[in-house]
Amino acid sequence: MRRINDGGYMKETIGNVLLNLDYYDGEDAYSDGSIEDRLLEIVKTTPKEDYQKVILTEKSWPIFYHLSPERENILDWYEWKDDASVFEVGAGCGAISGVLCRNAKRVVANDLSKRRSTINAYKNQDASNLEIMVGNFNVVAEKMEERFDYVTLIGVLEYAKSYIGKDNPYPEYLEKINRLLKPGGKILIAIENRLGLKYFAGCREDHVGREFVGIEGYPGIDFVETFSKPELEQMLQPVPVQPEPQPDAPLQSIRKTLQKKSIRIAAAA
Repeated sequence: MRRINDGGYMKETIGNVLLNLDYYDGEDAYSDGSIEDRLLEIVKTTPKEDYQKVILTEKSWPIFYHLSPERENILDWYEWKDDASVFEVGAGCGAISGVLCRNAKRVVANDLSKRRSTINAYKNQDASNLEIMVGNFNVVAEKMEERFDYVTLIGVLEYAKSYIGKDNPYPEYLEKINRLLKPGGKILIAIENRLGLKYFAGCREDHVGREFVGIEGYPGIDFVETFSKPELEQMLQPVPVQPEPQPDAPLQSIRKTLQKKSIRIAAAA
């Protein structure tokens, strides 16, 4: 790791990755706890090609979830434009950042946690086209002057209430996203379908761990919310929407080549 003081702005480099701390306030407001220490140790000391051995040895869901290459399949099928630039909202530990870097000329990944961003940087340290911008999305979006061909919201839109802090934050949130796009740019969204068949079959809702809570409309829950297909279509009007049902957004392993649309939604079953 190398630290750079650029005119009063603090940056770090990890391998080929630039860790931009210009908007970091010094506090990680979100964390999965001590498992992040273990993840950081793994990505610092283990070649990426050996992650599968670690997953099989540790038998830990968080390690599988954060290090499994299957996570990349959510976007691996997408036909990207040449020399694309991508802004990744909510990059976390970098499960999706790698596939973006392999398909785009420039990737700016944003996350509010420095520890999770550091895991991402070590995990994808060979990517010379990756800049990780640590800080609150609202601050970054306000200050950001660069515009992008794509903005990705992979497992992010459902937390807009936490980002914006309103009962109906989605118009404001999507407007912030839209301002990051070049003319003709696209937003790529992956989000669970709150009326997915697995929830009717009794599976616990992914974010709060309770049965049927999404089907019932998230009573008493004010920090997360997923949607049905008609609800998403209504939210995103008048932007053209093409939902693409997938078996499960976090770990789907089916690859498809689909016709490009203005916005894609992976509405998981």
